[in-house]
Amino acid sequence: MNICQKILYDWMGFGEEITEPFPSKYIIALAPHTSNWDFIIGILYCKANGFHCNFLIKKECFFWPIGKLMHRLGGIPVYRNKNTGLTDIVAAEARKRDSFRLCITPEGTRKPAKEWKKGFYYIALKANIPILLFGLDYEKKQIRCTRTIIPTGDFEQDLKIIKQYYKEFKGKHPKKFVV
Repeated sequence: MNICQKILYDWMGFGEEITEPFPSKYIIALAPHTSNWDFIIGILYCKANGFHCNFLIKKECFFWPIGKLMHRLGGIPVYRNKNTGLTDIVAAEARKRDSFRLCITPEGTRKPAKEWKKGFYYIALKANIPILLFGLDYEKKQIRCTRTIIPTGDFEQDLKIIKQYYKEFKGKHPKKFVV
C-alpha cells in the first residue's frame, strides 16, 4: 500500500466504486466541486491508483513557489479573462497523443454555479474522446464513476444527462452545488 492509498482510504475513510473502463484517452468530469479539498482528494486518488492525470486550474494558482508543484502535478493554467482558444488547443493535443487524461470540474468554481462551463464537453467532442463522470460524495465518503458519456454534439441534451447523474452526490459544502 502506498502512502496516498493509506491517506485516502484508511485515514480519510474514502471508498470507491468505479465500474467504467479507462480508455487510453478521456476527460474526467469531476463534480461536485465545492471545496479546495476536492483537489487534494483528486491528487490522492490518482497517486493511490498509479496514474497521472492533467487538470485545468486558474492561472492564479501558479505563483512562486507553488507554480512548480502545480506543473509537476499536471496543472494546466487557465487564463479566464482571455479568449485563448484553450478547447481547440487541448483537443488538438489530445488527438495527437497516444494517451490523454484530463480532469475538469464542469462548474468551473467552488461557488454555486447555475451555468456549467462547456469546455470539458467541447474538448471531448473535438478530440472524439469519452467523458468519464466522476462524482465525489463527502456524505458517503465515496469516489464513484459509473457512467461514461460520448458527446453527441447536442450540448444541452447531453448536459441534462450529465447533471442528472450528479444529482445524488453531496459535496463538502452541499449548498454550493447547483444542478
